Amino acid sequence: MYLMKFPFSTTGGRSNTFIYRGGKPLSSIMNRKYIHPGFIIAAIFALVLVSGCAGIQTQSGENNAPAPSEAPEGTVALPEPSLKGNVSVEEALQERRSVRAYAGAPLTLTDVGQILWAAQGVTDERGHRTAPSAGPLYPLEVYVVAGNIMGLKPGIYHYQPGEHLLIQTASGDQRTALQAAAVDQAPVGNAPATVVIAAVPERTTADFGDRGMRYVFMEAGHAAENVYLQAAAINLGTVTIGSFDDDNVREVLGLPENTTPLYLMPVGRPVPGKG
Repeated sequence: MYLMKFPFSTTGGRSNTFIYRGGKPLSSIMNRKYIHPGFIIAAIFALVLVSGCAGIQTQSGENNAPAPSEAPEGTVALPEPSLKGNVSVEEALQERRSVRAYAGAPLTLTDVGQILWAAQGVTDERGHRTAPSAGPLYPLEVYVVAGNIMGLKPGIYHYQPGEHLLIQTASGDQRTALQAAAVDQAPVGNAPATVVIAAVPERTTADFGDRGMRYVFMEAGHAAENVYLQAAAINLGTVTIGSFDDDNVREVLGLPENTTPLYLMPVGRPVPGKG
């Protein structure tokens, strides 16, 4: 029980003190016809303020990609990633190799979706991903240069981790152009697809300064190793390629100026007996 004193008059000239219990006035003087309009306005303002504050929430690592209903044409939904496999982590570590020769067989959308999920997939409702991130600020952006994938037209696609989908950013088979940008390394042109791991460093350096670049490179390494292990677990092969012309790769992919390519990872079905 508590007391509340109103300095304004509710009964024609004098201030009043009301006794409250459980948020309700015990005095009968609080009849609706005597309530001062200022009190009503103040109460409404307080309710609006509280409701507004409760609705403003931010989440670290939130993905700002457009929702599927808002996404532009060229959006491709990926199959849900598998969370259980037939290969243990230890077996994947044992089998992991850099594979540079690929069979002519195409990849499937399931293959591509699983590889992309391993690189940067979202793993809980808070937005955490498969690879650790300093902050977590998630500076990485992942693209696919698709050439021979069943159910997917050749082109360049941007992976959206939050919705687990692809947005097409360019059409046509760009593997030859990407190979040229990668000092003509054959795996880039021969693989059914190449995963490109890029980064927007400012997302991390804005908080950590120059040392943030180290964290960005570390995070790219985490994602690349995830791709390696996932490939080994589903009988695919990949290799990390870091020798390329940054500006040429950026041009082929149409990357924004603030986005830096860090890894090219061709992915395909290994040729038995060839590394």
